[in-house]
Amino acid sequence: MAEEINSKADEPESSDELYERFVFNADKGQEPYRIDKFLMNRIEGATRNKLQQAINTGLVLVNGKEVKQNYKIKAFDQIIVYSDLHPESTDVVPENIPLNIVHEDEDIIIVNKPAGLVVHPGSGNYRGTLLNGIAYHLQQTNPSVSEETLPRFGLVHRIDKNTSGLLVLAKTDKAMRQLAKQFYDHTVKRQYLALVWGDMQNDEGTIIAHVGRNLRFRKLFEAYPEGDHGKEAITHYKVVERFNYVTLVQCILETGRTHQIRVHMKYIGHPLFNDDFYGGDKIVKGTIFSKYKQFVDNCFAICPRQALHAKTLGFVHPATGKEVFFESDLPYDMAKVIEKWREYSKTKS
Repeated sequence: MAEEINSKADEPESSDELYERFVFNADKGQEPYRIDKFLMNRIEGATRNKLQQAINTGLVLVNGKEVKQNYKIKAFDQIIVYSDLHPESTDVVPENIPLNIVHEDEDIIIVNKPAGLVVHPGSGNYRGTLLNGIAYHLQQTNPSVSEETLPRFGLVHRIDKNTSGLLVLAKTDKAMRQLAKQFYDHTVKRQYLALVWGDMQNDEGTIIAHVGRNLRFRKLFEAYPEGDHGKEAITHYKVVERFNYVTLVQCILETGRTHQIRVHMKYIGHPLFNDDFYGGDKIVKGTIFSKYKQFVDNCFAICPRQALHAKTLGFVHPATGKEVFFESDLPYDMAKVIEKWREYSKTKS
């Protein structure tokens, strides 16, 4: 149960639905009591560490609001605990799913995930996920591999369903621990390419604003520049190419918060092209002419998802101790839509 509560705690780039798992109402005689201890006494198998992570990630609300982990429950407080795991199914069932494995050795697997593929089961996607395919792949060479011997089959980070690009998974418990620590310490080098709306004012810059759940719409995330909610998030960006009404940018994550690039780009007024969560799935910049609208609609049809690709991934190999680096080409949909904008911008220059 504790693992269920913490399913989102430190995993970036997710858009899974949340399920209400527990509701508690403090009675009128409730003395002030720390929320983590309060929940430990009421949720079987929960640990203080897991609960604190869930609280910090915004999966625990008190009277409809996020709280700090040192919040003290008072009389008549209502506490709701959320999870992204469906109550009916949390097991990873091995499935023979084609995977684009760009590297594999005894310790790690590097997968180039296509857009549209969910990373792991949950939120109505119990089958057909990348993790189902990884489970099948691993068991072909080692039938004894299970979630008990290798939790979540080595998953240490994730990217959105509609984001494409590179993921690393561990093949051993030792590799998993070492990779997880690198992600926790923010030493993993990740570079994304994003097509965003608007002509960005600066050629490069850094966005610093906490990222946390929207206090009203729990599936969305929000930038909190004052740091009053969420977790610290830092994104470095650099303009790669300008196309008048949209810009191709390189984003380097210093932290890895859920929806970080998407939220940060919206925060500075440049939502990702065709990002239906954060306002990029309509014309944000451009002309009022019908031909332009038709052009944009055609681009939406070519790239029917947020234009975001995890292009590079670098880290210290958990077995050799040496730095390794992997790079992937832009998928067809993003490459095609960028080329269309490139040609269109030439006619307007």
